[in-house]
Amino acid sequence: MNLRILKSKLTYIFVVLGISVSVSCAQDRKGVDEQYLKNFLTIYNYVQQYYVEEVDQKTLYEGALKGMMESLGDPYTVYLDVQDMRGLTDTTSGNFYGVGLSISKANKSTPDKPAYVDVVSPIENSPGFKAGIQAGDKIIEINGDPTPEMSMEEVLSRLRGPRGEPVEVTILRGKTVTFKKILIRDLIQVPTIEYTMIGKIGYMRLIQFTPDTAPGVEKAINYFEQQGGYDGLIIDLRNNPGGLLDSAVKTADKFIDSGVIVSTKSRIASENKTFSATKKATIVDKGTPIVVLINKGSASASEILSGALKDYHVAYLVGERTYGKGSVQQVLPLFEKDGTNDGIKLTVARYYSPTDCNIDKIGIPPDMEVKMGNYSDEETATFIKLAEERVIEKYVEEHPSMTEDDIAAYAQELKKTYNMDIRLLRRLIRVETLRTKKAPVYDLDYDVQLVEALKIVKNPNFSSLVKSTKSLKQLQAEAEASEKKE
Repeated sequence: MNLRILKSKLTYIFVVLGISVSVSCAQDRKGVDEQYLKNFLTIYNYVQQYYVEEVDQKTLYEGALKGMMESLGDPYTVYLDVQDMRGLTDTTSGNFYGVGLSISKANKSTPDKPAYVDVVSPIENSPGFKAGIQAGDKIIEINGDPTPEMSMEEVLSRLRGPRGEPVEVTILRGKTVTFKKILIRDLIQVPTIEYTMIGKIGYMRLIQFTPDTAPGVEKAINYFEQQGGYDGLIIDLRNNPGGLLDSAVKTADKFIDSGVIVSTKSRIASENKTFSATKKATIVDKGTPIVVLINKGSASASEILSGALKDYHVAYLVGERTYGKGSVQQVLPLFEKDGTNDGIKLTVARYYSPTDCNIDKIGIPPDMEVKMGNYSDEETATFIKLAEERVIEKYVEEHPSMTEDDIAAYAQELKKTYNMDIRLLRRLIRVETLRTKKAPVYDLDYDVQLVEALKIVKNPNFSSLVKSTKSLKQLQAEAEASEKKE
């Protein structure tokens, strides 16, 4: 990479960021912008000529861009090298080799708040999912190296790799419990939607927002109607890390017949957009009882959908507060001569709900909070012991055709030795028996949130219940008023 190419790339980036000398918003900034760019190139050239050892041009270039992006303090604004760009393409296409964890990571690490890797959600049937890693867990080490010292790009490169190769992660669950897991990288196929009937209730689990999500929702609704119709719907957005904004809008349009679904606000005029519902796209009758399941793994596009349904009093939200990602990113490739490219992923806008609320770093609270049966510290220690000694795994290997009655009986037997909630023990056994099979769409024995959602969606007073809920604007106004009083 020669100086001319470097200058060209940097100029392009500065143009994108709105600080180019030729595209400057204000005349008085022009001189400052010119001086910054001149100083940068002067220092780059000086280091190249006079540093004690020969320096690779690419190293300086990538280091400069990484530093520029990190200085913004935004975990979603990053420099992407060629490998990262390929990985991003793989992810959005729905197929890649890795451990199957949707993750987030803060840029800055402090002694009080180390920048561990946050697990937003595990991908269904992935190595991470099968190992029992949960939304809210933190990855504190990868192959023995502390994650606070790694960039997000380094974390991704370490978790991904050739199929069949192992990677060891150290997990922090809660504040004190840590354990190690060896994950075998595999082909990660990102599914979109699963659906079935639970009695007369249509249940659909949206796993990720892709171009196939909205058509999948329409197929699900058609299926429910073919089964004799439905009395209500449950939309499960738990552990859905998001995806395409356009997909979330098209999905919301299936349930909302008019009005703004989401708007984006930016310094860039072209990114100030409003996405509205159209009556012709709506396929669910107005007044249909709808419950949406959410948790801390519901992020981004999931929050667009749940926020819109909540603001219009179309659906009742059950579960736990969502993740809180209310920003929009663009990927800007920087092409090399040989056709390969690096690039930057840049936050260009924030999105707002129909009542004009942004939920970034706040999340969306449920209308009814129902917490899953998380492990206590003692139960987590028991879980680790069971995993390390392969107690359940060995038993299932010896009894490959276990029925639900067999699972219940074995759980009672384990309970005599291992102090753990019987429902959690049944869950662990059931997951192990299904490890090489397709898991059922739902689990009413374990899933207390789904059980509660079924009760609510069948409530004869559902219409009054959902109308009594508060919009995001009302909730945020109340929170702000409460903070002022304190």
